[in-house]
Amino acid sequence: MTAYDPCAHCEEVMQPFMDRVLTDAERAEAEAHLDECSYCRKRYRFEESLRVFVRQAVASEPMPVDLKRKLLDLRTPLQ
Repeated sequence: MTAYDPCAHCEEVMQPFMDRVLTDAERAEAEAHLDECSYCRKRYRFEESLRVFVRQAVASEPMPVDLKRKLLDLRTPLQ
């Protein structure tokens, strides 16, 4: 049995946290960890910046239909 790693758990829930699909309890747990952990907080800020960059890039230049289809095929459903 491996020990619980709060940073690994935070990484697992980072995208659902950013997508705002966690339960209230899960969100509170993630927020508490981000308040305590500078490493995970930096990762969160990076992910947040990346999302902003991608949104701006998508808004400024339309994505080719073939690329959009390929990206949609790569998606994995949330469990």
